Amino acid sequence: MASRKAKLVLVKIFSLFSVVRGYNIPVIVLAQYLSAVFILDKERRALDVILDLNLFFIVLASSLTIASGYIINNFYDAQKDLINRPKKSMLDRLVSQGTKLQVYFVLNFIVVLLALLVSWRAVIFFAAYIFLIWFYSHKLKRYPLIGNLTAAFLAVLPFFGILMYVSKFNENFYYDSERLGTIFAHATFLYLLILVREIIKDLENLAGDLSANYRTIPVMLGETAAKRIIAGLIFLTIIPVYLLIDVYDVGYMDVYFYAGMLVIIYFLYRLWDADGKMDYLLLHNLLKGLIVAGVFCIVLIEPEVLVNGRVLLV
Repeated sequence: MASRKAKLVLVKIFSLFSVVRGYNIPVIVLAQYLSAVFILDKERRALDVILDLNLFFIVLASSLTIASGYIINNFYDAQKDLINRPKKSMLDRLVSQGTKLQVYFVLNFIVVLLALLVSWRAVIFFAAYIFLIWFYSHKLKRYPLIGNLTAAFLAVLPFFGILMYVSKFNENFYYDSERLGTIFAHATFLYLLILVREIIKDLENLAGDLSANYRTIPVMLGETAAKRIIAGLIFLTIIPVYLLIDVYDVGYMDVYFYAGMLVIIYFLYRLWDADGKMDYLLLHNLLKGLIVAGVFCIVLIEPEVLVNGRVLLV
């Protein structure tokens, strides 16, 4: 009997892990720390950045906010997910809607406490972040373009939270055109990729969006128009990539951007032939892989940190 109860608890934990997409959280944490060390807070030693307790609180609060966002998004998308992701939906439904809401509020309460340990500005930032995620899940994601723009904005917002913290509390931090340009170009490239991925997800989830009365771009304008918008956004990524390769210093990370352009060309080739859920799922995973690879390739900006620990010691 005890063994059966233990198995049920484990199944529900696994179900909740699926709801919050726990497999994404470590990547988000890694992305924030690598961005802080190699882009946003380069004045300090890498070790000082990693051991910064306030930064740890901000990264943890960001991760918990994103996890709670997945919960509230799952809560509102329960109907269409039965059509779009039937297997995952059945796993997610092993945890009741009431339990999901309880975990959602507990996580957000912990986020506020963590923000309080940093500053009142952090409290305001995370309160606004929590509200925006809820408002997006409840209302905005049902509307064409505005939902996609908001989703991409929410995905990059935690990195600006770290930038705000660094610029406020690091006495050696300074603004210059090189730094701001590099940050803006990185953010623009990431934003455009995430925006494209959101529209691809709408194409992938077309059947469920129609049944749930979501007015997404593919629903309102059709698949062909959605593909044209995606192609336009993809071509816009050339601008930040050019800036990062030829104008700003990103060390050896330019190798990633050259390789990324090849992936994007292949993406465009497959996009026009895509017809059906499996094709769009492939494109979705292709973009996701490109984004995740970009996270790990941040270390190429200054690989000496890993090779001989120069930044750790000097």
